[in-house]
This record gives sequence, structure tokens and C-alpha cells, in this order.
Amino acid sequence: MDFTPTEEQAAARDLAATIFGDLATPDRLSRLGSGSDPELWRALCASGLTGAAEDVGLLGLVLLLEEQGRRTAQTPLAVTAAYGLLPVLTHGTEDQRARLLPGLRDGTRIATGALTAGAGAVRSSDAGRLTGTVPWVPWLRDATDVLVADAAQALWWVRVADAPAVEDVETTAPWSAGRLALDATPAERLGAGPAAYEDVLATVRVAFAGLQAGACAGSLARVVEHTAVREQFGRPLSTHQAVLMRAADAYMDTEAIRVTAYEAAWRRDEGLPYDTHALTAAWWASEAGKRVVHTGQHLHGGLGADLDHPVHRHFLWGRQLDAYLGGGAEVLAELGTLLAREEEAA
Repeated sequence: MDFTPTEEQAAARDLAATIFGDLATPDRLSRLGSGSDPELWRALCASGLTGAAEDVGLLGLVLLLEEQGRRTAQTPLAVTAAYGLLPVLTHGTEDQRARLLPGLRDGTRIATGALTAGAGAVRSSDAGRLTGTVPWVPWLRDATDVLVADAAQALWWVRVADAPAVEDVETTAPWSAGRLALDATPAERLGAGPAAYEDVLATVRVAFAGLQAGACAGSLARVVEHTAVREQFGRPLSTHQAVLMRAADAYMDTEAIRVTAYEAAWRRDEGLPYDTHALTAAWWASEAGKRVVHTGQHLHGGLGADLDHPVHRHFLWGRQLDAYLGGGAEVLAELGTLLAREEEAA
């Protein structure tokens, strides 16, 4: 395994870092509330990064999403790529690819997904109409299309404009979320059965683990900056052993999230089985990510409790990603079940 970025992946990552660094500043983020940043989205579209995953693969997408998470940038890049571009490219028919990919590439279509958070309550009819409610879907307020999983784990592509109700929902992180209500809503099938569902879910888990790696790295960078100048007992906090140990543990956790996400993404790009690796990345992102953002807040002392301080955004993102990935215990139970099945089949 070689996780060294290709020239194309490195160029896309560096461009993303520049755009997010220029536009996803603390001042701009504080003015957005829970909404997305339309100027940032336009900049990503103009740069070609909204469709970059098609060329740089899932590993390249993880690198881009690390930069998004590092800045906690409020833009639907992760969902459009993981729930839209890659699933249509991998599981769509020739007609679906011709119709949907151009808009997903240039950002005029914004996709999201309802594969978790109660998506199993959605029922599909023989006529391809969906009924049910998904309590919250990330970036639904921005989306033109949503990928929905029914109770049988079939995937359906739905135009948000056809849904009878989309209500704003506030989540822990400001992800422009919404409640999706479907009532005999027309939809088109994407992919064949549970196999497509499992592949898309694994892809989403790896992508969101990349976001968590970035959110944790951003939190840790703020810790380094803060503890280097903040003094206690006449010397910088960074020279105290207890602070050093906490920061070192957070660094190791962040690297574990990153490397497991890289491995799962690399395996998908190479056409290798990656379902257990995706769950491993999700577990690290959920369990370790939670520890890292708590450490970031704690090592800022009283400033960490300030809701307006930039480090608090990383805390909110880390907790939101923990919940979205399913929580450490739930993911670990699913991984154990999958490993047991593989052992029985061997």
C-alpha cells in the first residue's frame, strides 16, 4: 500500500486548501449561522473540485474533505460527491450517468443522502414511489437531489422538488439539515439491490471519516497555537507534561483516523474489498474523533467553553460526525458481525 498522493490528487488537495483557507475563515463562518456558504460553493464549482472525485478517486476525495474538515467549511462537497457523483458513476445506468453526472460535476446539482438516521422507515411501491419520513438529512436545504434507501436496502434517486415536505432541522453542527417527508413521491432506482447500498454506505463512511480527520487536525492545530502562547505558572502551557500528553494522545488518534480512512479509500480505488476497512475507519472516526475534539476544547481552558471561539466549531463537528457515523459501539457491533460472517464463509 502506498498512500502517497498522485500529482493530480496533491494538486486538488492543495487547491482545496487554498480555497477553504481563503473563504472559510472564522469571521465568515460566524456570520453564516447554520446555512451553507454560496460564495464558497461557487468557488469550488469554478475550480472544478465539485467533480474532482471522478478523476482522483475516493482517496483523492478524502484528501479534499480533510481540508474541508480542517476549516469546518459549510459547503455540501462531501454529500454531493459521496451520495451523488460516485454512486451515479458506479451504479447508474448509461442514461442516468448522461443525465445526472454533468450537473454533479459542475455543481449545478447538489446531492445528499438518506441512508442512515431512520431511512429504513421509507417504503417503496412497485411503481417506484416512496413513502416515509427521514428525521434529518445533512445539507438537504441545499440539495436538488437526494439518494434514499428503502427498508429493503434498495437505492432510489429522488428530486427534492418532488418531495411534499422539506423542513429545516438544526443539528449539532451547522450542516443545513432538513427533515424529508415522502408521500408516494416519484423516484428512480439506482443500482441493483443491497450490494449497491452496501457499497455506497461504505463509500460514505470513508468520506465522512476523512471529514473527521480534518476536523480533528484543525482542532489540534488550534491547541498547538493556543498552548504555545498561553502561560500558567510563568511558562507556556505547552511545556507542562500533562498538556503534552493530552496533545500527543490527540495526535495519535487523529493519525489513526487518517490512516484507516486512507487505507479504505485506497482499497476501493484499487478494486479490492473494503467493507471491513470502511467500518474500521468509521469506528476510529467516531470513537477517537470524539476524544480529540473534547481534548481540543479542554486544553483551551475557559476559552473552550466560549460558543463563539473557533475551537468550539471543531467540537460541534466532531460530535456531529460521531453521531452520523453511528457511534463507536454501534459501528463496532456491525464490524464484529461482518467479520464473523466472513469467518464462517471461509
